[in-house]
Amino acid sequence: MSQASEAPVPTIAVTGSTGRLGGRVARRLAGRGVPQKLLARNPERAPRLPGATAVRSAYADQGAVRDALVGTRTVFMVSASESADRLAQHKAFVDAAAEAGVRHVVYVSFYGAAPDATFTLARDHFHTEQHIRASGLAYTFLRDNFYAEFVPDLVGEDGVIRGPAGHGRAAFVGQDDIADAAASVLSRPDDHAGLAYDLTGPESLTLLDAWVSTYTAIASGELDGVSDAVPRLTDHPATPLADVVRATGS
Repeated sequence: MSQASEAPVPTIAVTGSTGRLGGRVARRLAGRGVPQKLLARNPERAPRLPGATAVRSAYADQGAVRDALVGTRTVFMVSASESADRLAQHKAFVDAAAEAGVRHVVYVSFYGAAPDATFTLARDHFHTEQHIRASGLAYTFLRDNFYAEFVPDLVGEDGVIRGPAGHGRAAFVGQDDIADAAASVLSRPDDHAGLAYDLTGPESLTLLDAWVSTYTAIASGELDGVSDAVPRLTDHPATPLADVVRATGS
């Protein structure tokens, strides 16, 4: 019997493996010895990991996604790149997953996702969550606060962050913490079915005075609040923003 035929069939699929978050999740699953499919528009860019198979598919190509997900039990779904048809792409992907027989979607949503959220992209996340619920698939939503790695990009050449955030607060969360939480959920998805986790850093911080809705969402208080989801899912404390920023700059 050939070695290839003895290899376990992946029952987990990971999207976004060519990006920062999806790549982190894929590497953690590989480190745990979990076989996985890596869905990517350009499979040649997917990380080469033990037990991982790269498969070509794009969110909007419903047929390709359906074919790629046949035999898959659980899908880790990151959001598509920002575009006018982003929500339509999400819905097409979810529909294809259901048609392929997928049982569970672990979706990377956003903290405070709501139809009237100040942060515009949080509205897309809400409607994606609703479509997943309506699909009949089991689901887990990881509602991330703003990425801590995003903060250095807000800093001007003089070291000052300027923007209309007022005295509002945000509990910035590190992508490593998100990936640790996602890997934990993907390893035992049934334990997390029907749940939504607010993933935050260990403290909620103010900014001084980007995207206008980013700052106004902070100013409105919609991103304030610290949850215990990261330590509960990962068995380690959430990483402080200062530590993430130091690591990003090193």
